[in-house]
Amino acid sequence: MIRVAIVDDHPAVRIGLETAVHSEWGLISVGTADQAEDVPALLYSTQPDVVLLDYRLPRHDGLSVCLTIKADAPAPAVVLYSAYADASLVVPAIVAGADGIVHKGAPARDLFGAIRTVAAGGSALPAVSGDLLNLAAAAVDPADLPILGMLVNRTPRRDIADTLHISTGTLRERVADMLRRLKLPQT
Repeated sequence: MIRVAIVDDHPAVRIGLETAVHSEWGLISVGTADQAEDVPALLYSTQPDVVLLDYRLPRHDGLSVCLTIKADAPAPAVVLYSAYADASLVVPAIVAGADGIVHKGAPARDLFGAIRTVAAGGSALPAVSGDLLNLAAAAVDPADLPILGMLVNRTPRRDIADTLHISTGTLRERVADMLRRLKLPQT
């Protein structure tokens, strides 16, 4: 069974996702949260394999929450589930450590496929186009371009820190700064 935690601020969406996950063979919903502040307790108490994470949350965004989730090892896989899941979200999602992105308008089979893929250690992220990479490169500090390149190539963060001869804490700070620079405007 793949254990799925759901984080979404809309009650109807949470209930719908819980119902859908419970109805799908091999998946089980182990808990939900409606705000970012409840995520650490949810993860501690449920130990999910996958977190299905809304991009837009009150007072926080899914990218920051994802970055926090992925800071702990071992971390569950994270799928950003959003009505804003378009190409502009791909690079920031990668920088935040997301394992997948699914649009809320996608068919359920796409969502279930992404959950299964990331639970098995794969990626459910679209490819990064050259244009998106150029836009991201223009937004980040030039000193962080090697980090951006390694993140886009899915280099493990420990390997990035070792390659650049920096501490994991320094890497975490630089990645957080990159994420701030790459964030999409809140609408």
